[in-house]
Amino acid sequence: MNYSLIVFTQLAIYAMIMALLIQRSHFLMSLLCLEGIMLSTVLFIPIMMYSMSLILPTISIIMLTFGACEASLGLSLLVKMSRSYGSDMMSSLSTNKC
Repeated sequence: MNYSLIVFTQLAIYAMIMALLIQRSHFLMSLLCLEGIMLSTVLFIPIMMYSMSLILPTISIIMLTFGACEASLGLSLLVKMSRSYGSDMMSSLSTNKC
């Protein structure tokens, strides 16, 4: 097995985590980083299972299902937040509106 593919997916996961830490001001950017982490994980699990000679395709399908659920919940929260506060800025969540 080509280990450069394993290293690439690990670097993609770490890059998305770093982007999530950097891009915390907008909720949409945080959601995109979470989706990148999920997609990198969906790629990483079958590659690692193939390198260990395990064949279990249901793990990838389960991870994709959780990713779709996460995306739909995140999008609904984004719509609710933008309708309530007027933007997707995370700083608008902490302001008190009396």
